[in-house]
Amino acid sequence: MPIAVLASLAAGVCFAVAGVLQQWAAGGRPDTEALSPRLLARLARDRVWLGGIALAVLAYGFQSLALAYGPLSLVQPLIVAELVFAVPLSARLHRMRLGFREWFGTLAVAAGLVLALASARPHGGRPDAADLLSWLLVLGATAALVCGALATARLLSGPWRASATALAAGAVMGTQSVLLAATVDRLRHGLLTALSVWQTYALILASIGGLLLIQSAFQQGPLAASMTVLDAMEPVVAVTVGTVVFGETIHTGWPVSVVTVTGLVLVGTGIASLDSSPVIAALRGRPGCGQSCR
Repeated sequence: MPIAVLASLAAGVCFAVAGVLQQWAAGGRPDTEALSPRLLARLARDRVWLGGIALAVLAYGFQSLALAYGPLSLVQPLIVAELVFAVPLSARLHRMRLGFREWFGTLAVAAGLVLALASARPHGGRPDAADLLSWLLVLGATAALVCGALATARLLSGPWRASATALAAGAVMGTQSVLLAATVDRLRHGLLTALSVWQTYALILASIGGLLLIQSAFQQGPLAASMTVLDAMEPVVAVTVGTVVFGETIHTGWPVSVVTVTGLVLVGTGIASLDSSPVIAALRGRPGCGQSCR
């Protein structure tokens, strides 16, 4: 278990720096490239973005190591530690200072997730316990959520639009984490076993789709508006699937459920605080935002 915790935190730090570098590059792309493969094609020529991708790959390595020693519902929430590093680093990169509201929003999301998941204490479960019908329900629910979030994003602007797109990205990446857990479980039986199951190939497709959605969210608004929603949505999906499909268990009842709900309320409050922050909104107008800031 200590290996799972340390590897998860290492993944969180790598994801934090990767997110800052990717948003710096993606924020300079025009709005017309959002949700288009052209966005990835243009970013692939940017050294800063490629550096962020390299760090993200390293982060996935740490995440895979963590999943080999701990349950999905423990690993995914710990990666949320990236928020504590990413938002202040992004503000410093743009030469802006975070005030009480921005620090409160950042820490509220991180602390709320930790509080909710520490009280629920999910544990156990087996990725190979899921049948085909369960997987189809998971993928169908994810597709419906993604379509709804993207439709809503079209009606919004500014940080709220970035957050709505990040919600879609978080749903995909949460499902990607579930598929990663299933793939890592198959790897215990050898590489050929992992290559013989459909989850491995679905993992690749989810990774590509999630990458496009994340970069689009980064392109549409400041890092704090997208990463907070990403970090909130991914563990929600992971824990939900972990408990419903993989058979992981969580603690309920008084006062556990009250603490869990309090944590989730903190998460929502933190996201709303950041999305309505004038400082966060002003980050769109800083150097590095390019045409998408205007």
